[in-house]
Amino acid sequence: MATMNGKTPGSFPQVRRLKDAQALRSRLADLGLELPVDDEVDSTGALAEPLDHAGWQLGNRFAILPMEGWDGTPDGRPSDLVRRRWSRFGASGAALVWGGEAVAVHPDGRANPNQLCIGEHSGADLAELRRVVVDARRDAGHEGPAVIGLQLTHSGRWARPDGEARPRTAYEHPVLDARVGAGPEQLLSDTELDDLIGRFAHAAVLAREAGFDFVDVKHCHGYLLHELLSGYDRPGPYGGDLSGRTEFTRRVLAAIRSEAPGLGLGVRLSVFDVAPHRAGADGTGVPETSGSYRHAFGGDGTGLGIDLTETHALCDMLVESGVTMLCVTAGSPYYCPHVQRPAYFPPSDGYRPPNDPLLDVGRMQWATRELTRAHEDLLVVGSGMTYLQDHFANVAQPLVQQGWMHSVGLGRMALSLPELPALVLAGEELVRNQVCRTFSDCTTAPRHGMISGCWPLDEFYKQRPERERLARVKREAKATLGVRRRREPDDTGTQGPPR
Repeated sequence: MATMNGKTPGSFPQVRRLKDAQALRSRLADLGLELPVDDEVDSTGALAEPLDHAGWQLGNRFAILPMEGWDGTPDGRPSDLVRRRWSRFGASGAALVWGGEAVAVHPDGRANPNQLCIGEHSGADLAELRRVVVDARRDAGHEGPAVIGLQLTHSGRWARPDGEARPRTAYEHPVLDARVGAGPEQLLSDTELDDLIGRFAHAAVLAREAGFDFVDVKHCHGYLLHELLSGYDRPGPYGGDLSGRTEFTRRVLAAIRSEAPGLGLGVRLSVFDVAPHRAGADGTGVPETSGSYRHAFGGDGTGLGIDLTETHALCDMLVESGVTMLCVTAGSPYYCPHVQRPAYFPPSDGYRPPNDPLLDVGRMQWATRELTRAHEDLLVVGSGMTYLQDHFANVAQPLVQQGWMHSVGLGRMALSLPELPALVLAGEELVRNQVCRTFSDCTTAPRHGMISGCWPLDEFYKQRPERERLARVKREAKATLGVRRRREPDDTGTQGPPR
């Protein structure tokens, strides 16, 4: 389970072609994957059970995961599109809303020009967004309060505050520097990192005053705090051995505890990483390095395998620093998207999956199980399961029941079918034409300057004028990658018949 090998690229069936739980089990067996699948989902079963763990009380086992928004205002404030998304998350029925989306603690750390950002009006803005979630939950008739958090971030290497790459890096990287035009002059100094500690703490104070239950100090997907974890060659207090590479984290968490006492602490963590990938000659993802690769936190040094030794040590440190919630993810959407959000269809700037995406689903759940069982003081939220599509709840239920995780997170699935938790808890069937099929339009659109959302399946986005432009971008990307697909969604977002 710690290796990245799989079937020949392109030889695997789409998971939506697997008609029932038995078909999914058969495919998992073909792949040698240990992943439980229930034939039926019990509306009063494991996913509906309340949880009292690590100081948190949840009414059910569903969580909405934080995503990166591209539709705030230029000065970092919420727009009506942001409020619509948060309202849908509140109405979902999930007992845990993990952040809604990433909020930059510094303008230079925004991943795009329309990402939410801490600023002059943030106190009122954050309070309003929280009310949107609470009101939507009440209006939908869901009983009991939700636990609501706010994700705090600095995009570091992947910062694009004005639309162009403006990287601020933790160390010089032999591959990724060239992708963003980074050099020694883009390295963040120790003094600049010291200043950011205060900015994280200030944002946490605003979150507490706005009524949020916790903040997530984001350590994933190649952003700054995640990159610091692999800063083996960075000199000074914030690099070198594991103690140095986690020093910034400890100082941020200590500052938040000091300035915002009583506020809960969570961390969304890329618990393992792999070498950067790129599209090969046929459009299939291939590693951009050969031989050893030492820049993957949670990796085994090969660039493809997993070693959770340092991840376990980091989790112990997080608990010592007051963290009580861990949200598991992996890798980065910028250089290895197949790892953390398995998909059959790549985004426009991506590549065809190098193996059956089910392998990546299974690998993420394996890592989650290892961490959940080893760190009893953490409430662990799983992710990376949207690719299961119609079978989502059939797998999520036994994962929770068997202790692989405490709560199951919905990411892209919450954009197309936010009411999935409510449907499962009511014993109703999923709305099949709203189940996320991992078309990756929610990534392709913002990568080309359009707003974020589910363009193929959400009628609200399908009617927007940008839809025609998105279809053109996708056609061009398919031609570039040489991807030949039968009956991929057409320009109206409809789906072809199963084959």
